[in-house]
Amino acid sequence: MSGDELLAVAEEAARAGAAVLVPRFGREAALAAKSSPTDLVSEADLASERAIRAVLAAARPDDGVLGEEGTGDVPGTTGLRWVVDPLDGTIDYLYGHPQWCVSVAVEDEDGGVAGVVFDPLRDELFRAVRGGGATLGGAPLSLREPAPELAGALVATGFGYEARVRAAQAAIVTELLPEVRDIRRAGSAALDLAWTAAGRHDAYYEFGVQHWDVAAGALIAAEAGLAVRTLVGGDGLPPGIAVAAPGLIDPLLARVDR
Repeated sequence: MSGDELLAVAEEAARAGAAVLVPRFGREAALAAKSSPTDLVSEADLASERAIRAVLAAARPDDGVLGEEGTGDVPGTTGLRWVVDPLDGTIDYLYGHPQWCVSVAVEDEDGGVAGVVFDPLRDELFRAVRGGGATLGGAPLSLREPAPELAGALVATGFGYEARVRAAQAAIVTELLPEVRDIRRAGSAALDLAWTAAGRHDAYYEFGVQHWDVAAGALIAAEAGLAVRTLVGGDGLPPGIAVAAPGLIDPLLARVDR
């Protein structure tokens, strides 16, 4: 199956998950806490992942699946694995903030092959195929030129769920804020990546993201021409991801990944 055909499956799966989520938006209660009292999951997360897995099972039954809320993840037999975040931005979703999405990617041993980030409230579909570019609503995404200096950059970020990690992240933001145009924290790593690819941010970085948070968004960013780097972390910070134009990424990393 070609990258475009896999992309079509990813879109179908993401739309199936979103169809479950939209009617419940802002009216759902948390089901349980996961890694900490601030890390919540809802029945909507679980229902969305079930809908996504049903599409994948029908279209690609022999592929592996890694999902945020699922159990029994297996590698499959085809060399392809689907990486699913059925609701990225759960806290926003539960509070009625319109900043959440569904993220579906497929990867092989070399990394991402195809991926989508779907924002159903805005009806925005970000898509990418490895080597085939990235699009928003069918229109190509590309770098905004020239890239700004760090002092003129709008930088998006996010924060972890554990208090000790947040304390370390807060220290970085405190130092970074005077050196950039402004900071944005919206609550969905997948959308932060997609929005950076679309030029709505100049850069994005976050420590402690999970693979399902960024698998599709990182591919979209890379195919839009952005530099995608791994944050090393340390000193209380887990590894993470940073995305920016090639001319901006090193100055950003020098400030945030020490």
